[in-house]
Amino acid sequence: MSGAAAARGADNIRMAPVPVSGPEPARRSPSPLMAILRAERAGLSQQAILNELRRAILSGDVAPGSPVPVDEVADLFGVSRIPIRESLKTLIGEGLVDHQPRAGYTVARLTPQEFRELYIVRGVLEMAALSAAIESAGPDDEREAAEALHSLDRAMRDQDYRAYQRESRRFHLALAAPCRMPRLMHMIELVWNITEPIQPMAHIRQRDRDELHGEHREMLEAFAARDRAWLLRITRQHLDELDSTVSDLSTTGLFDPPPVH
Repeated sequence: MSGAAAARGADNIRMAPVPVSGPEPARRSPSPLMAILRAERAGLSQQAILNELRRAILSGDVAPGSPVPVDEVADLFGVSRIPIRESLKTLIGEGLVDHQPRAGYTVARLTPQEFRELYIVRGVLEMAALSAAIESAGPDDEREAAEALHSLDRAMRDQDYRAYQRESRRFHLALAAPCRMPRLMHMIELVWNITEPIQPMAHIRQRDRDELHGEHREMLEAFAARDRAWLLRITRQHLDELDSTVSDLSTTGLFDPPPVH
């Protein structure tokens, strides 16, 4: 090879582009929802998938605003994305899931104002149910409410405030159920569900929890006595105290968006 050719070869080598490694694309943190969902087997029905998604969201272990990764959920259940999206549409209608075109599906977040409005709505519905329930309640209904209160006592002793949230719901529904109005009870449960991911009773102050728990006991006494005026009076007092208590949660950070990792 001549000297000129060798020089040209060296120039070509020097001029060859060197690939530059850029920063790796950021990886999205895994959704906490995936650690909560359970799939007993592949190919579950859409209703079973819907029930499991709802159970996971209501558990309180998935913070509002957490993503719902459709592809990962579909892989977990061994199905296509179609039944997952259909289930999520149902949960959107129930107020448990949000959807944005670019952000995808997320566990629904509430503003403090929306949260308080739901407690007001729940109070109106429960008062209507209790007014009818007191007339038709029987010994089995009283026993169910008493068992729920006993579980509330145990949660207080154990300082298990997630259990207190769960048993408080059970107690309120036990008092209302004898109204024998399925549509009314369905509406009450829907309102309870929307606030459930926040687990509000696990975050209130202990002195507020003590006061609310004392009112639960008096509500059961009035229920057992079949004294409508007493039951509605103490329930109204309880709901007013509850409204004041949950209003204070607006400053706790519970309604802030989840951190982005």
